[in-house]
Amino acid sequence: MNPFVPLGAPRRSILLMSLVDVFDRGLWRLSLLDSTDFAFVPVAKLRCSFGGHRGQRQCCQKASVLFPGNDLHRNVTFRDAGEGKARSRPVMAAPSSSGLEVLLGTLQNAGDMESMLNILNVLDELLSAGTDRRIHHMISKGGSEALLTALVNSARSFTPNYTILLPLLHLLAKVGHRDRQIGLKAQKADAVLVVLGLLRQNVENARRAAACLWVLRVFCSSVTTAELLGKNRGLDVVFRLMSPHTTKHLRTVKAAADAFTAMLCSKMNCRTAVAKGYIADLLKLYEDWHNNDTNLKNVPIRRALLYCLHLAASSSVGRDAIVAVDGISLLFQTTQTCLTMKGLESLVEPAIQLMRKCNPKIPLPLTSDRSAYSFPLPSRPVDDWEADLELYDGSSEDDSEEDAENEEPDNRDYEDDLETDVNKLRPRPEPDRPLEQLGQYVHLCPELHHDFQDLDSSSEVDESSDDDSILEGESNYKLNDHRNSASPSIRENHFKTNDFHKHYFGCSRKGQEGQSSMVDRLLEKYGTSIPNHDPRLYAATAADTKSIAGYSILAFPDFWGHLPPQEQEPMAKRPPHVQRKKVFEDLKRVICPEDMINKVVFDMDEPSLQCPSDVCPSSLRFFSKFESGNLRKAIQVRSHEYDLILNADVNSSAHCQWFYFEVSGMMANVPYRFNIINCEKGNSQCNYGMQPVLYSVREALEGRPHWLRTGSEICYYRNNFCPRRGQKHPFYTLTFTVTFRHEDDVCYLAYHYPYTYTTLQTHLKMLEKSVDPRKVFFRHQNLCDTLGGNSCSLVTITACPTSRAWKHLHQLRNRPCVVLTARVHPGESNASWVLKGTLEFLCSDDPVAESLREAYIFKIVPMLNPDGVINGCG
Repeated sequence: MNPFVPLGAPRRSILLMSLVDVFDRGLWRLSLLDSTDFAFVPVAKLRCSFGGHRGQRQCCQKASVLFPGNDLHRNVTFRDAGEGKARSRPVMAAPSSSGLEVLLGTLQNAGDMESMLNILNVLDELLSAGTDRRIHHMISKGGSEALLTALVNSARSFTPNYTILLPLLHLLAKVGHRDRQIGLKAQKADAVLVVLGLLRQNVENARRAAACLWVLRVFCSSVTTAELLGKNRGLDVVFRLMSPHTTKHLRTVKAAADAFTAMLCSKMNCRTAVAKGYIADLLKLYEDWHNNDTNLKNVPIRRALLYCLHLAASSSVGRDAIVAVDGISLLFQTTQTCLTMKGLESLVEPAIQLMRKCNPKIPLPLTSDRSAYSFPLPSRPVDDWEADLELYDGSSEDDSEEDAENEEPDNRDYEDDLETDVNKLRPRPEPDRPLEQLGQYVHLCPELHHDFQDLDSSSEVDESSDDDSILEGESNYKLNDHRNSASPSIRENHFKTNDFHKHYFGCSRKGQEGQSSMVDRLLEKYGTSIPNHDPRLYAATAADTKSIAGYSILAFPDFWGHLPPQEQEPMAKRPPHVQRKKVFEDLKRVICPEDMINKVVFDMDEPSLQCPSDVCPSSLRFFSKFESGNLRKAIQVRSHEYDLILNADVNSSAHCQWFYFEVSGMMANVPYRFNIINCEKGNSQCNYGMQPVLYSVREALEGRPHWLRTGSEICYYRNNFCPRRGQKHPFYTLTFTVTFRHEDDVCYLAYHYPYTYTTLQTHLKMLEKSVDPRKVFFRHQNLCDTLGGNSCSLVTITACPTSRAWKHLHQLRNRPCVVLTARVHPGESNASWVLKGTLEFLCSDDPVAESLREAYIFKIVPMLNPDGVINGCG
């Protein structure tokens, strides 16, 4: 039932219909002639006649109103608001209209009951027949102040007349619901305590109490008004009307719950409610209504009680009070019942959000929020750095900068010739630094000083190089056995994927000479056909990659390589209510802690738990101490559920989003749930169909080396974990379920297709050897060295000149440059794949690529943040 519809509203008369038309069309102004003698009479006794048709465009239309009793006619003139000018867009009323002001002014000063009732009925009819636009217009004309003044004047009389007060309260509630300043206006008019006093006097009268409660609810849109009511024991009065389950006075109970909710917008009132035990009583009321409302006719009351608890949970004292009386368990049980009944669906979502809000905060199970890796910076020692707590913001993820060029508007005729107009020629801008300082960068432009002597030579290109031994198969890599023993299957040159969780490919050059390595035997048996990838060259290149952790292990997908997906991968369809299901499972950790395993199965900070095959034989095995890996800790919380914690950026305690890790020891066709619990972004594409990627060693050895999108029941939501140091920024959980196809396989899971620094260096070496130096100028240089000691590559690609003639060299050296960069954020591996395709295209024989090389010089920095990529930063 709408609380703002007054009871017993009279039917519209002809005059009221005319007034409604005035408000709707906005084309008329109402003026009362001889208004000093104007008297209001009951609406049903008014008779109105017009002197013209409404549809005719007349400058003035007159109506006579007959006042029974003295047979006196009063003239009412309706003037066309567009008279004397072209009609514009209709408005509510012209600024100079006085009809509404007359009604409101008379309402404040009327001394008899009959006149006030008539005015209230007219205003109620006008506001009920149209949209909220009328209410806002009345507010702009001082309608709220007029109603408050009339209310105070009527209520302060010796014997309040509820025949006037009830419709006045109804109308005030309707108007105040749209007035954002109603609370402050009520305080200024001294109406707040007046209404509270009326409520105290009418606690036993349900109809009057409901009207007062509706008005108090709109008054509490101002926090100061809510605090004023709390100081005057308004919480006690309102709470008395929130009775246990009953079949009487339901409208009053609902109004009391709404008013109590509005009063709890003040933190002071929340503390008062907690101190008086109202939070526990609210939970008991909700449970009572839940158990006894079997016919589901009073769901709005139950929802109003939930909103009361929501407001209470907005403060820490309110949340603590709910947890102290085991409110989470009560809400969990009642919500489970609501899920089984169709009519209670509207209660599920607010109950879940309330439980999530009250779920106690738990620090991350880490020894420190800082990254497991630290690096001494040149400017300060490592012990002095402060944790970088800057969060990723969904609105600031796009780091693209808008073009800042200040170009003059092109207002010239296209037939103008700038070269013939000397006044329009401008000198070339001066460089931003002295020319002598630019000499140090000459070596980064080898195409400008290359002599291209090979263009005059007809000899074949010498294909021998220092790396030929690597490409021909010479290798000195070994397989690192964590148990220092080789399995019989390996000695027999027969490989199984269950060997790979104990044997990893090493990138060290300390292999023994003359011994056949596992790499050679593996490639001899299975071979490889990955375009632009050589496992032997990758392993040799990885030996030169420097990491803070001193990685000596190669992840199998990076070493072996992979092929692109065989078909397009559509976005995953998200089943309904998957987040609700996951939140319920998380809440069970608080309600039933005895059911949790909570066993650490991998910990980067604890060497004994970095390959715990013997420690946890019944659990999955995790590993991530390889290039771009960043799993810091894995905790088994249930038999097939694991909480995973990512390592923060080096010298930081933030920026956790990218993940890449190995998992093994699984059972086939069993769903495993993985929860990455320290993500920081406010939202994720995983909520909209994105899936993690998975690489299976078994599938790769069977000839299907693909990264595949995988995972079901994927969602991303805020959790109850917090940093150990007490920062207020929240953490989010990325949860997904994976069902592995093979028993005891070795699989890799990643946020996106990984692209490591070693992959880039390997690709550039192979690409440089694949191009024809007589057609393609390809030069791989070192732009600079990183702090970690790695090379930041610079690639120059352009077309070689046709000959060493001066005009051909001149054309080359005057080609404009195109600069391409990628991977400033280490976790954006998709940018590296885009640039990989760009490099291969620019070096190809495609006619478009040839024309681009002939027109431009491409300067490409394919990885701006090598150290971050190597160390698995986000």
